[in-house]
Amino acid sequence: MNRLKASIWVSAYRKRLELLNIACFVVRHGDDDGGAVLVKLNTLDGQARVYQRSFDLMTGERAWIVLIEGAEADCDAAIGRQTGFDPDIWVLEVEDRAGRHLLDAEGFA
Repeated sequence: MNRLKASIWVSAYRKRLELLNIACFVVRHGDDDGGAVLVKLNTLDGQARVYQRSFDLMTGERAWIVLIEGAEADCDAAIGRQTGFDPDIWVLEVEDRAGRHLLDAEGFA
């Protein structure tokens, strides 16, 4: 099964958020074809949560898991470490006071 290019996935994700008036910004543009994606959910109260996509080797399922959560500065530091390891990584920032990110919606795993 072919994987969807990262740039196409990012565009579709941003469009779906836009339809619900949820702000999403590309903080770091990664590799268009195969870059991993981190999604930072900023609840605009000094707190944040960073999601990364995980792959379960036993089931073959993909899921978004929390990489780190807490103070926004701590989340930003973790993102900085990840980008140091992977120069091809994408970083998206979703801003929503209600904490909506849609990563658990159908089609985004």
